[in-house]
Amino acid sequence: MDDPLIERARDALAEAYVPYSEYRVGAALKTADGTVFTGCNIENANYSNSLHAEEVAIGAAVSAGHREFDRLAVSSGVRDGVTPCGMCRQTLAEFCADDLTIVCDLGDSEVATYTLGELLPETISASTLADADARGETEPPHDAEESS
Repeated sequence: MDDPLIERARDALAEAYVPYSEYRVGAALKTADGTVFTGCNIENANYSNSLHAEEVAIGAAVSAGHREFDRLAVSSGVRDGVTPCGMCRQTLAEFCADDLTIVCDLGDSEVATYTLGELLPETISASTLADADARGETEPPHDAEESS
């Protein structure tokens, strides 16, 4: 039997706007209370302004007041086991613990399962920044200022 969260991710990719890559991605993010938010990729002619399915889903969840998450499912139109990209992993790390389960669709009821910590070890976090600030490392090195 297929995972219901994967099914929601598959449904979401139907709405993807992908006129440039034609690579559809859908994501379904389950909150701690069981609410599911979906997202699809939304491309832009200026590629850097494109939105990824995972960030659309987490943006919708956070906008609705959710801050605790249970699982994320990701699917592409070709069922290739796509994982969240580095940028999406960092966005997830802002709101999710290292043990967030990420399920990636391989098709035919097959999935690859990871934790966020496996996909993004040694993430940059609020504590990373606080530790750097406590050590006085938030200012640029003196030689960097001199070379400009």
